Amino acid sequence: MKNINLNEYETEIMNSEKPVLLDFYADWCGPCRMVGPIMEKLSDEYGGDVIVAKVNVDNERMLAGKFDVMSIPMVALIKDGKIMQKVVGARPIGFYKKMVDQVI
Repeated sequence: MKNINLNEYETEIMNSEKPVLLDFYADWCGPCRMVGPIMEKLSDEYGGDVIVAKVNVDNERMLAGKFDVMSIPMVALIKDGKIMQKVVGARPIGFYKKMVDQVI
């Protein structure tokens, strides 16, 4: 799983041929620490079909602004350069799997 910055987001995320699950987080955020291991599992499980990446909102404020992140954790599902879904708050792994399964 890769940390994405503003310089990479266009090529790595918006121009990706694969769907992208993008986790917006901060190190100090308790619920974000719950979502992190879930994203790791999804990255392992869907590795060939979906890109799972992270954005630290403290380090990448402009990138968080491009996605209108108002609260974290927030997970965005992107396909063909379009934001398909955004979810705020920690959810169980099954919730994220359903998001991904709808686009692959």
